Amino acid sequence: MALTSEHEALHRIFQRDLELFARAMNRILGADLPVPDQVSVMTVDLTETLPMERRVDSVLLAEFIGESSCGRYILVIESQTQPDEERRSRWPYAIAYLHDKYGCDVVLLVVCSKRATARWAREPIKIGVGGLVSMIVNPAVLGPDNVPAVTDPAEAAQDVCFTMLSALTHSRSREVGAILEVLADALTTVDAQTGASLAEFTEAGLGKTAGRIIWRQLMATKAGYPYVSQMRREGQREGRREGRIEGRIEGRIEGRREDILRIFDKRGIEVPDEVRDAVNGCDDTRTLDRWFDLALVVTDSKELLLSA
Repeated sequence: MALTSEHEALHRIFQRDLELFARAMNRILGADLPVPDQVSVMTVDLTETLPMERRVDSVLLAEFIGESSCGRYILVIESQTQPDEERRSRWPYAIAYLHDKYGCDVVLLVVCSKRATARWAREPIKIGVGGLVSMIVNPAVLGPDNVPAVTDPAEAAQDVCFTMLSALTHSRSREVGAILEVLADALTTVDAQTGASLAEFTEAGLGKTAGRIIWRQLMATKAGYPYVSQMRREGQREGRREGRIEGRIEGRIEGRREDILRIFDKRGIEVPDEVRDAVNGCDDTRTLDRWFDLALVVTDSKELLLSA
């Protein structure tokens, strides 16, 4: 699975607010989980001595300190944008490995930003033969179909990180604009440095979705935000960088068009208007590269159109 900012944000948000998992489970899934006294980020490397690497996205250790006893559990967090059966097949191993190594309960949480992926992730993983089932894994899943869309300003200000989780899981939903509006206002209730960090985290976590476009517009137009100017400068730098990249691509395309027509001219091959218009109107680099190779060998320029 390719690692993207969207993928990383869906599990790393639980590292930014180490009590968020318990609050989210209680609020969304109705689980009776106490807020832990201490949460530690653990290694995600589950590799043993065998030469086979196994990793998960995030692993957190939640610990409780009571008057008479201490308790703990391990939380494994996986971020899934698309269904991935190969990755899914490794989840039972991760649970069994951590349970055996640390001798405590293990919970698997899968966070998704697509409804179809969330439905896929909820399917129980059964390991066994016929009616003999040795293990059943039932992941806890958060996605746009069960994470509430936080659109109330007071609610957003009360729990900023939960509102961020709502925005990230709804990044492809129609509600994302309303969620981001109240999130933008909620960030003004925290200190400027934290607000800037959370704003940047949100932008990265929205990936290449419509939500990211909305968020950038909010950050560019909202007045009075202590961190907007910094994000605007970063957006301008990114825009210039993207512009340079687009300029190089466009220059390569234009150069390839000219090369194709020049080859025909040097070879004395007639280029009718329909072929010339097709070459000048083509923006696909692969097609232009194929036409360039053909221009070197064909005897009729119309053969380019037959290969399209």
